[in-house]
Amino acid sequence: MSETGPASAAARRGQAARPARQPLERPVPLRQAVTDVIADMIINGELQPGEHLVEQDLAAQLGVSRQPVREALQRLHSEGWVDLRPGLGAFVHTPTAEEADQLLAARTLLEAESARLAAVNATPETIEQLWKLQATGEAALAADDEIGMVAANSALHAHILVMSANKIIAELIALVDRRVRWYYRPIARARGKEAWDEHRELIEVIAGGNGKRAGDLMRRHTERTRKIYQQAAAAAGKS
Repeated sequence: MSETGPASAAARRGQAARPARQPLERPVPLRQAVTDVIADMIINGELQPGEHLVEQDLAAQLGVSRQPVREALQRLHSEGWVDLRPGLGAFVHTPTAEEADQLLAARTLLEAESARLAAVNATPETIEQLWKLQATGEAALAADDEIGMVAANSALHAHILVMSANKIIAELIALVDRRVRWYYRPIARARGKEAWDEHRELIEVIAGGNGKRAGDLMRRHTERTRKIYQQAAAAAGKS
């Protein structure tokens, strides 16, 4: 009797089988849920740049049919996460240094303004939440938890955005947030303690209500992340 399923399919292609995931809950349309999960798998490194994405294997792993996977891959292609190659299939996109630099530059402009507004709108409650997120990030740093650091970094920046109370900036940052998480993961350790020290200083300034200073600090903070990404990309290109 022949073996079937994602594990045997992966074995036939000489790939290591991935563990089965919990069946997806469906509070949102299934296509959207599948899209979000595959994007998270890319962000967290479960799916690597350049990796071949096989509909049948993803469908079995996620406990869905191939149709929502196919639709998700089409959407992820339109959003820049996946490359569709005629006759070959779908592959995880490999970010170029140029596109990453452009996105991180746009993020700098948006987040500097969100920090300025957050300082203007700060309340004791919102500042308390920032300190809780800071503590979560520092704990992830101490545990050398790369995924935890990325998640905590994203949550802290997201809370500053909420504090800004600017819906247009929120909509614009939402377009780039997940890709920023993707680009940040490989350099999370390199940023390390320095990034969380910068966060701590930023929270103190926001708590003091100094909008101009908060905007300047956020600009420098995000530009340092951009510079380190550029250095990492250059080093990878030489290896």
